[in-house]
Amino acid sequence: MKVIDSHTEGEPTRVVVSGGPALGSGSLKERLAQLESHHDHFRQSVILEPRGSDVLVGALLCPPVDQRCVTGVIFFNNTGYLGMCGHGALGVAKTLQYLGMAPESEVLIETPVGVIKITFDYAEGATIENVPSYLFKADVCLNVKGLGEISGDVAWGGNWFFLTEHAPVALVLANCQQLTEAAIQIKKALMEAGVTGIDGAVIDHIEFFSGAESESADSRNFVLCPGGAYDRSPCGTGTSAKMACLAAKNQLQPGETWVQESIIGSRFYGSYQWGEKGQVIPSITGRAYISAESSLVFESDDPFRHGIFSV
Repeated sequence: MKVIDSHTEGEPTRVVVSGGPALGSGSLKERLAQLESHHDHFRQSVILEPRGSDVLVGALLCPPVDQRCVTGVIFFNNTGYLGMCGHGALGVAKTLQYLGMAPESEVLIETPVGVIKITFDYAEGATIENVPSYLFKADVCLNVKGLGEISGDVAWGGNWFFLTEHAPVALVLANCQQLTEAAIQIKKALMEAGVTGIDGAVIDHIEFFSGAESESADSRNFVLCPGGAYDRSPCGTGTSAKMACLAAKNQLQPGETWVQESIIGSRFYGSYQWGEKGQVIPSITGRAYISAESSLVFESDDPFRHGIFSV
């Protein structure tokens, strides 16, 4: 199985270029369902230890349905599947460029939640035009174990987020364990309170915000992903969700740049335009770097060929 590894502002992506399972010719949503139902061992073997880690996000390249697109892509992590992944899309963009599959300065890729546009800028990296994003529920109040009463917003940015400024400690690397534990309690409180996204969708990303450490950034965040690992990048879908909240509250204007700083100090540059249905169309600019080109080997007698499920 041929893979290309990269990182986007510190967050790793593993793109499976060849050797993945046959998923038929249905829509990307249907193929994701096929992958989940019949080939989940593929996800596990690519992402879990000993070949991967909890931080890693996988991306399986597959033929697109929309022929305008250079490829389709299905994102996955240590616990399941993602409709969209901002840092992962930038990692895919860098990989396509590295493989010579993106000869134009602008290409389209297809995801299970829609088509996204990628524009290459050799000085700044790449920009993705994300799927339409929106604030779903504002000022949701929760009673959270260890935190007490807090409030935040529920928003869609390609994944479902609960966004709050009520972090229990400063957003610095030394506090990642405390932030992780607090985010887990918020996720539990959301479920207990019956707070969901559209059609009962689980809110599986928790995002803390604070002021930025750098004077040239607007905000710093800590994002806990569904698998329990925190995002090293500023999180592309999380930045999209944040801009949707700011736009809905008239705190960020169309075309205005929002500089989002991650827990490790890396940055995404975001802006948006209004879409036809009153949703925002976010653009996220960031840098990805190729870190490895390799082949994954699966020996038949390897007891951990499909990954280690608990460490």
